[in-house]
Amino acid sequence: MKRLFNRLLPKSWRSTVVTIPVIRLHGTIMAGGGQFRPSLSLASTAGLIEKAFAFDAPAVAISINSPGGSPVQSRLIFKRIRDLAVEKNKRVLVFVEDVAASGGYMIAVAGDEIFADPSSIVGSIGVVSASFGFPELMKKIGVERRVHTAGQNKAVLDPFKPEKKEDVERLKVLQLEVHETFIDLVKERRGSKLKDDPDLFTGLFWTAKKGLELGLVDALGDMRGVLKTRFGAKTQLRLIIAPRGFLSRFGLFGSRSSVPEIAAAAAGGVIDAAEERALWARFGL
Repeated sequence: MKRLFNRLLPKSWRSTVVTIPVIRLHGTIMAGGGQFRPSLSLASTAGLIEKAFAFDAPAVAISINSPGGSPVQSRLIFKRIRDLAVEKNKRVLVFVEDVAASGGYMIAVAGDEIFADPSSIVGSIGVVSASFGFPELMKKIGVERRVHTAGQNKAVLDPFKPEKKEDVERLKVLQLEVHETFIDLVKERRGSKLKDDPDLFTGLFWTAKKGLELGLVDALGDMRGVLKTRFGAKTQLRLIIAPRGFLSRFGLFGSRSSVPEIAAAAAGGVIDAAEERALWARFGL
């Protein structure tokens, strides 16, 4: 509406300022999250994405800084961005900060163009599952593991039992299916831009400088510089943030959690933070 009204004005009265909405998608990708574990998921980002695409602007800019996480949540976020881009007929410009790897790169390919700093990390197009095993520890401390199931495969990959070859093979089949979905999505979005490199879909990652050669990114640059070059020197960036209720700003009626619930959430947050730290550490961050 604003742009339509602007076109109706005499040229001398028309505003030449373009405002581009900006979404920040920063963090690990996983369902849930909360006060002690903020994360990226469709639930936590849908409102921001829809608000940005409702903005009267020729494009939406997305800043990504994520080492990955849930492949399902990554694809759901990707799909919401693409669905709205088509529905609203807007270009999506993605800007990588430190890293867009694994699920973070899956979201990045929602962009019509991907920009990055030369030292940004991109790629890691693969699937990983990680856990710990404690069967010997259980024996040493004299603890007996008791698991009763209806269904012979309900306790596969139990960390307190020795690993079984057939369970690992079953897990690898699942991983291959998820990996194929990831590869197909990247090929669909990047198309002929991708170079024929045997390492492209092996889970390796590169700096954006090399990623540019491989076709993983379109150009090197920063958000402000690219947008001002594209839409004019007077271009303004408008960060889209989640709305907050009036009372919640002052901590009133914001939470009714009991002390034990808060303590449990905090303890869970410590474990989640360790897992998140391990994800970032994979890329030297």
